[in-house]
This record gives sequence, structure tokens and C-alpha cells, in this order.
Amino acid sequence: MKIGLIGFNINSESGEQIIEVAQLAEACGIESLWTFEHVMVPMEYESRYPYTANGRMAVVPETVMVDPLIGLAGVAVATKTIRLGTGVNILPQTNPLLLAKQAASLDFLSGGRLMLGLGIGWLEEEYDAMGVPFRNRGKRNDDYLEAMRKVWSGDVVEHESEFLSWHGFKSHPLPVQTPLPIVIGGSRGKAFDRIAKYAQGWYAPRPTDEDLETMTRRMHETCEAHGRDPAEIEISTMWIPEPGNISVDRYVELGVDRLIVPIYALSEQGTSTTDWIKRFVDDVLVNIPNG
Repeated sequence: MKIGLIGFNINSESGEQIIEVAQLAEACGIESLWTFEHVMVPMEYESRYPYTANGRMAVVPETVMVDPLIGLAGVAVATKTIRLGTGVNILPQTNPLLLAKQAASLDFLSGGRLMLGLGIGWLEEEYDAMGVPFRNRGKRNDDYLEAMRKVWSGDVVEHESEFLSWHGFKSHPLPVQTPLPIVIGGSRGKAFDRIAKYAQGWYAPRPTDEDLETMTRRMHETCEAHGRDPAEIEISTMWIPEPGNISVDRYVELGVDRLIVPIYALSEQGTSTTDWIKRFVDDVLVNIPNG
């Protein structure tokens, strides 16, 4: 089982702390580091966060949230082996050519360690602030994914669609990895169709045992309907190592490849982030096969 940590770009006190956390995680055998993304956090919002009962996300407007790709670029040059994931970036609200360039550059800088996690998002107020329509974001997302793959191919880019008009150019460097791993987050709407068509990985919402079994079955069925081998899809999900949660053995049975632990779940009053990670490694990671 691969073990990652998520949220190192949240509530960091400095760039030095980000690098310290990343280097410690690598030295301790953590397989990957993941980021959260919001460009902004509204003072008030009517949009409903889909993964909490009250529809509110767990950050406030004053939360320090370093841009994922900038944070990962800093980590890339300060580490050697740990993999780098976005969990997840909101594709339809950004410029896809710029994101394609940034992702390829990050994979180049890191020597082929990027996993580009993408989703369509839920916060309409953020789309408004970015000057992008919230409506049809799923359709825009799929078009952007197809267009970005053309940028990463090394061929002359030709892509004419409802949303983009790209003709007669190339963009280098190309990603080191072929294909650059795309990880699709979520389980609602057309998420499984996107996984089958475009992705190498799935970032499953934090589940109950029954939910994950049902979602995994749906993902497999959708892949097979698209002529895709479900075994090609690496499954990641968030995990909080607390009594009563799904066991690591059960995750293995369900086909999960990676458990991603939120750094905030390791925290205790009066201890540093590095102390939290060391304690997690000593108390939990050592008992996980291949962890």
C-alpha cells in the first residue's frame, strides 16, 4: 500500500516549513505529497460543498493556501524521489494552455514525478471571481483534457472546439512521463466516464466501506463499457488512521492502491507538523505492508 500526505500547502508558516515537511516525508518513506486548491475563499457563499453534511468546507478566508503548482515546484527541486500530486486542481476555471505548460514544466523539473489530479469543482463563487462560466464546466473540462493531451504529445497542436481555437504551435518541454498521469477526483455526474476516457488514476472521495465498494464497482463497470481495463486505473483515497475507520487490509481487498492522509488529521495541540509526521511514521507507517 502506498501512503501519501495531503495538505502540506495549507496553513504553512513559511516556504522553509514546506520544504522541511517535504524532505522529512521523503526521508521517512512517504510515497507522495498532495495539495489542495482554492484560488480564493469567499467571505460568504451559497454553493454547497458536496463532502460534508453542512455543505461547508473546512477552510476560512484567511487560510494560507499556497498555489499547488508553485508549492510542488519548490518541493520538486528540494527532493529526489517523492511523488507530487494535486488533489485536486480545478481544470475548467483555469486557462488550459497555461496549465498544460505548467504541468509539463513541473514534470520536467521533478524528473517525472507529477500526478496531475483534476476535478470540475463546486464553488460557483470562485468561478465568478476567475471570470469563467460555472455552467457547462463539465463539458469544458472534457474538451480541455483532450486539448491538453495534444499539447503534451509533441506534435503540432490542432484543436478547434466550442471552447478553444488552437492551431499551428508546439509547447516544450514535454512531460517526462508518457502519458503524464491524470488523476480524476470525485464520484458524481460523469466522473467515472472521465476516468475511463482520460485518466490513469482515480481520487475517490473519503468513503465508508460500503460506499467505496459500490463506487469501485461502478468505476470498473464504466471502464469496461468504454473498453478500458480497470486495472490500469490507480485508486487513491483519503484515510484518517483512527479506530473504527476502514482497515488497511480492507482497503487492499477493495483494490485501493494509495491511502492519502491529511496532515491536519495527525495534528495535536502544541506539536509541530514535523513532530506529527514522525509520530505517524513510528506508530502507523511501520505497520503498513510496503508503506
